[in-house]
Amino acid sequence: MTQSLTIARPDDWHLHLRDGAMLQTVLPETARHFARAIIMPNLVPPVVTGDQAAAYRDRILAALPEGMSFEPLMTLYLTENTDPEDVAAAHASGLIKAVKLYPAGATTNSASGVQNFDNVRAVLEKMAEIGCPLCVHGEVTDRDIDIFDREAVFIDRVLDPVRKATPGLRVVMEHITTKDGADYVLANEKDLGATITVQHLILDRNDMLVGGMRPHYYCLPILKRGVHREALLAAAVSGDKRFFLGTDSAPHPTHAKESECCSAGCFTAPNALSILAQTFEKSGALDKLEGFISRHGPAFYGLPINDETITLTKGDDEVTYPKTLPAGDHTVTVFDPGFPLFWSVSS
Repeated sequence: MTQSLTIARPDDWHLHLRDGAMLQTVLPETARHFARAIIMPNLVPPVVTGDQAAAYRDRILAALPEGMSFEPLMTLYLTENTDPEDVAAAHASGLIKAVKLYPAGATTNSASGVQNFDNVRAVLEKMAEIGCPLCVHGEVTDRDIDIFDREAVFIDRVLDPVRKATPGLRVVMEHITTKDGADYVLANEKDLGATITVQHLILDRNDMLVGGMRPHYYCLPILKRGVHREALLAAAVSGDKRFFLGTDSAPHPTHAKESECCSAGCFTAPNALSILAQTFEKSGALDKLEGFISRHGPAFYGLPINDETITLTKGDDEVTYPKTLPAGDHTVTVFDPGFPLFWSVSS
């Protein structure tokens, strides 16, 4: 029996497009379904100035296949040398929609991130003044903190003090992975939102580790216990406007994922919407899906909801996606949720 749902075209509020051959491969996979996306700036070298963001935006648009529509929403990579006035000018021009905070060493290409938060206070104060959101990778990087506790410790040690010291700063807690993160958002009604990824809604650390390490499920922040996954799912399907989709789709060459020290990230762009439709249906919350993927994010960022629509259709036959895609001299592996999918997407 066919079932269909037509909703406003969604956006992705946390996306890695990379550059070069990888950009050419993965951009169409996002643009096929998503109208806009917040673009992560952690290239090598990182995108730290307005001029660099403009150049990266132009490379993205040049890579967009003819006939596809997509708007990259650019960000700047926050460093301890970031110029507050450059941020203000890039934001005022409409070039950037946010600034990204990476604690130094927290994830892929984060070596240029922040170590001393006192050194970025002037930038954060300027952002609060002009209404530019701060997108936060919420983990501490201390060697003595267990990797599964990094998010909770970050909230207590860094995020809450920074928000209290900078009234009016709008913050997106990106890719939250814990009940602690969801509870913190729920306890703070003003100037705070959170994105949730596909993989953190459907997987926990047992899925990654039991029976052997599955490198294509390894991401940062890392998958947590089942109780945390359940809290994230409850937040996503609740209809609460503070939670919205950020896939954190993060492509790496297959050989870099399937290596002794594998890269962190899940490439979910091709099948994210199929997985989400199935997940929300299973939770009895299909009526909340449009809010999570199409409405809550624009509301937080002060942008209009997309006029275009997409239609999600459930059929009797399994929907399949390529296992890998060519990316220059390499391939990139498409995320496998571990269960059959029956929802497809059409415009």
